[in-house]
Amino acid sequence: MPTKAIHAATLYDGITIRQNVRITIEGDRIASVEPGDASGSEVSGTVTPAFIDAHSHIGMIRQGEPQGEADVNDQIGQITPLNDPLNAIYWDDRGLREAVDFGVLYACVVPGSGNLLGGRARIIRHFAANREDALFRDYGYKMALGYNPKSTTEWKGHRPTTRMGAYAMLENRFDEVLQKEGKATAARDRKIAEAGEDSAAVERATREYELELSSEERAILEILSGEKTVKCHAHKEDDLLYLIELKNRYGIRFSAEHTCDVHHTEIYNRLAEEGIPIIYGPLGSLDYKVELKNASYKHAKILMESKARFGLMTDHPVVLSFALRDSLKFFLIAGMPATDAINLITRCNAEILGIDDQLGTVEPGKLASIVVWDNDPLHLGSFPKAVYAEGARIRG
Repeated sequence: MPTKAIHAATLYDGITIRQNVRITIEGDRIASVEPGDASGSEVSGTVTPAFIDAHSHIGMIRQGEPQGEADVNDQIGQITPLNDPLNAIYWDDRGLREAVDFGVLYACVVPGSGNLLGGRARIIRHFAANREDALFRDYGYKMALGYNPKSTTEWKGHRPTTRMGAYAMLENRFDEVLQKEGKATAARDRKIAEAGEDSAAVERATREYELELSSEERAILEILSGEKTVKCHAHKEDDLLYLIELKNRYGIRFSAEHTCDVHHTEIYNRLAEEGIPIIYGPLGSLDYKVELKNASYKHAKILMESKARFGLMTDHPVVLSFALRDSLKFFLIAGMPATDAINLITRCNAEILGIDDQLGTVEPGKLASIVVWDNDPLHLGSFPKAVYAEGARIRG
């Protein structure tokens, strides 16, 4: 197995900061992280884990293409959980390549927010050659609350015109699926009990139960069972409080996506109390709707002062994915230590996305997805000298 070494004059390892560290890579994994100098190393510089964009539409809304050719929102109906963003990404989008140039190697890609349930959430490799190599891990689903789903009245299908109408539609569909599943389960259990030792009859009852539910209904049950996490678009404080009601009524496992209009610490504390992490952002974009009238870069401090567990997004192309680290400046301005800032787009995002077993920190056993910078990455002009993606040197 080929071995290579990287020297970190400074190492932001996703947990703390260290000086003069030798990182050894074997195959696609980090083999060791130990004190050492630059002798025998391929490259030396300031080292970080690969950056992770926790919420993106990259490859679905593409650089240099008209908005009408974007594949981010399917306009056929309000509840479309089967939509898979992997089927909407074109891998020749230069946004993917430019993200890699700046050390952003992974993203959780989701459909847009025009539908109450827009589709699946998938964690992808930006550096993949095509869709065959792209999927890193399935994550869950994308849901939207607030202005976006009520603003789509000109799209096809049954559409609400108000937030109350949107939420009634969502709850009604959830209740329909739960009722149907309950009846199908009761019928299956009755048939299995009647079958006794007849294994063929038991198998037939199980198969009939599986055929009773559509693919869409089975996807919704993954949500309602808490088996999969729902990334839920919500900006306004009242919509986030409604999200908490949904969690407690149906047992849904949520992350709160965006939350940019939140301007009271207690709202973030309520989310923390409910165990709902936050993927915050996009930061540094135009606040283009009334739903964001209270938004401000100053609210990074409110989030920091709360009990919330949070990571960051670009919402590419709202902010381009390669500018993910630029969002850190608002937290640095508010007093966040440099190490904690780097951790937001490495370890914190990896933990919230459930991929911290493989990514987010530089430590033995993790995938060797590492960025070597020519300066401190928090310096405005810093740029990668080398980028390693799962052991392969793909830049520099």
